[in-house]
Amino acid sequence: MNCLNGVSRPFLLIGLSLITYHFSFIPCEAQTKKVNSVRQNISEARTILKSGRGGDQAERLMTDLLKDSVNREDKRIYAVWYDAVLMQYLAVNEKLYMKQRQDTAQFLDLTRRLFNVATALDSLDMRPDKKGRVAPEYRRDHARQLSTYRPNLFAAVTYFVRKGDYVKAYDYGETYIATARQPLFSDLRLDSTDSRMPEAAYWTTYSGYRQQDAVRTLRYRQLALRDTSKTAYTLQYIAEARRWLKDDSLYLETLRQGFRDYPRNPYFFPRLMDYYTSHKDYHRALRVVNCALEANDSSQLTLFAKATVLFDLGHFDESIRVSEQLLERNDTMPEPYYNIGSCYMNKALALSPLREKKQQRRFYQQARQYVERYRQLAPDERQKWGPALYRIYLNLNMGRQFDEIDRLLNQ
Repeated sequence: MNCLNGVSRPFLLIGLSLITYHFSFIPCEAQTKKVNSVRQNISEARTILKSGRGGDQAERLMTDLLKDSVNREDKRIYAVWYDAVLMQYLAVNEKLYMKQRQDTAQFLDLTRRLFNVATALDSLDMRPDKKGRVAPEYRRDHARQLSTYRPNLFAAVTYFVRKGDYVKAYDYGETYIATARQPLFSDLRLDSTDSRMPEAAYWTTYSGYRQQDAVRTLRYRQLALRDTSKTAYTLQYIAEARRWLKDDSLYLETLRQGFRDYPRNPYFFPRLMDYYTSHKDYHRALRVVNCALEANDSSQLTLFAKATVLFDLGHFDESIRVSEQLLERNDTMPEPYYNIGSCYMNKALALSPLREKKQQRRFYQQARQYVERYRQLAPDERQKWGPALYRIYLNLNMGRQFDEIDRLLNQ
């Protein structure tokens, strides 16, 4: 028994050591195969590039390598990938220069891909070595080369805006703006030297707005506002984005800024008035409308807005006076007639039917002529003139007219 035990122990120990050796050998062998595979793919891609053709094939070899996360720190792969994309870019660019038929979208995609690969490579290239030294190998050449291609990114933004592809337009605009802030281009100081940055930011903001994406609309707003030729539009997009986010305070702030700087703009004034009137802040609404009239006293819309606010404030005589001014300019506008009629009706309602019956009747008679004229000019607005005439005819004891309105309202 002891003899058997003595024999079995060494056998088991040998077996375990063999098993341990076997499993420790497999990772080393697999790692060696991976290294060889990387070298082989890089070598094959370089051979392809030297032939002057097959840039897409060389690119595919590199992107296949990058599917393995282990390879994503290897600068050599990105360097070859960059050269592969550059070869394709130059080939398409030459065809465009020669005015040969070519896919513009493909060319623009190659442009952006070139910048993305160069940026990824630069981030690896700038990592310090074991001694903390930073010695970029590719930055200077790539920055100089890509700065000549960068206008194509701007062209891509406007190209896709015209095509109505606002997602792509936004993506290209974001790439264009980002390149100016990338360490790769730090020596070129594009933030201060590129005069087209604000315009690029405007079209990017516009593309975010057309997607109805509040976050994208607001992301580059400060830079977009520097494009002074389009500031009014940029403020509109910002205001809409604030409204989508239900941020009332910033929405109102943007409307105020837009109205202050562009009082004649058709966007800011009516929305600012709507905001104040919906919150029953009629005194602020009146201040706004007076400012608007100072900027443009010939605006019929603004003059009518003032008459309406005065009505809401209960200043009926002033509202009548402003509405009559408006009718002197344009006597075919329906709404001033209704406004004047409503003012006289409210003046009548404020009187006592016992002590001031004659004056009350005069007010209803005055209201009648304006509301009847409104009915002639706006026959489809029955929900407005119908109840008004019902009350007027009732108080003036006009039986036949009252019966007609009564039938209309009960249909």
